[in-house]
Parts: sequence; C-alpha cells; structure tokens
Amino acid sequence: MNDSRTRTILVALGAAAFLALATTGCDPDVNQANTTPESKSFGFSGDSLTVKSNSADLHLIASDVDDLEVERRVSGTKIGGEIDAGWQFEGGVLTLSVNCDGVSVNCKATYTVKVPRKVAVTAEYGNSDVRLSNLGGTALHLEGRDGTVQGDGISATSVSAVTRNGDIDLDLTSVPARVDVQSQDGNVRLGLPASAYAVRTAAKKGDVTVDVANDSKSSHSVNVRTRHGDIAIGEGVSS
Repeated sequence: MNDSRTRTILVALGAAAFLALATTGCDPDVNQANTTPESKSFGFSGDSLTVKSNSADLHLIASDVDDLEVERRVSGTKIGGEIDAGWQFEGGVLTLSVNCDGVSVNCKATYTVKVPRKVAVTAEYGNSDVRLSNLGGTALHLEGRDGTVQGDGISATSVSAVTRNGDIDLDLTSVPARVDVQSQDGNVRLGLPASAYAVRTAAKKGDVTVDVANDSKSSHSVNVRTRHGDIAIGEGVSS
C-alpha cells in the first residue's frame, strides 16, 4: 500500500473515531464546553459603543441599564483542549470572541449584550448571525462578512449596513433620516413606518419591490444595493 493511501485511510479512521467519541462524550481527552450561561458587567459611559466579534453570534438589546450587561453561552466539543472564549471592554470597544481552532464539533458561542438606551451602536462581525432588539440612538452601523442580520424595533436616526453574504432584515419603528444597506449576496428586507422616502435601489440579479411612498425630494433617504438577492421595502415587510 502506498504512503498517500495509507495517510488517507488513517485520517478517515481518525476522523470517524473522533466523531464517535464526541457524540458519546466517553473519552476523557474530549472536552465538552459548558453550555451554562456566564454573565459579566462592564462599566460604561458615553453615547457610542462598538461591538466586535469575529465568529461568535450576537444579540444586541437596548435596555434600561447603566453599564454593559453581557451573557455568554459556549457550546461544542473539542479534542485535546478547551474551547476558548473571551470578552474585553476597552476604549469604547467591546470585543467578543470564540476560538474553535483545532479539531472540534459544533463549536460556537453566543453573546447577548444589553446596552443603555439611546446609545449609538456599531457592530463589526465576521462569520456571525446578528440579532438586534430595540436599538435607538443617533446611529446604528453594521459591517460584516458572512451571516444573517435581523433587527426589530429599530429607532436609530441613521442606519447603515454593509455585508458580503447573508440576508438583512430590519424593522424600523420610527422614520429614519437615512438608511444605507449594501449586500453582495443576500436578500434585503426593510420594514419602514408610513412616510415618504427618497428611495434608490440597485440589484444586479434579483427582484425589487418598493411599497412605500417614493418622493425624490423627501428628506428621508433609503438606499439599498445588492448584487445577487431580492430587495423588499415596505410598511411591515420585515418580520
């Protein structure tokens, strides 16, 4: 038997053995992360916050709190070590992380962050799903690579989102001054309060539906662009 075939068989056997062990949880060298939530509070002052996450999922909630209240749930199985997760707040930036390097199964982390009301929020994420609840303030800015974004009860004056892959679904509860959304590959859905908007859309491949009053002279502008994906803008379109 040649060396390459031997290596292939060994790798396949090793992977199968690990999956069996991870499923049964019987091996002492396999670490099952604790899914019990952990909580931490970070002192906060100011009117703006940046949240950074490379691959952990995020749920950002505006709440009646003075500081940042963070809950973390880590899950998954890793062989030969622990799943590392970290949280740090410095200079107005909350950094949230999970390290799934190595051999692991279903490794993930979800962070729920309660932020004071009326704080302008910027979220920078990589391979993450992002959920937003009741965020207001002067601005909401989202910048991501892969993952879906769903926002409910958004009352920020200015809303912007830039993503590569993944759907964006935002439900606004107050008339914004400006909305800018750009996605390479993904559907964009905006639910807007009844008003007239200066709407501009561009979709290279996808359907475009606009069901709000479109007035080019309106001071409320909505700009949505996507390469591959549908665009739907209307009253109560988001869900």
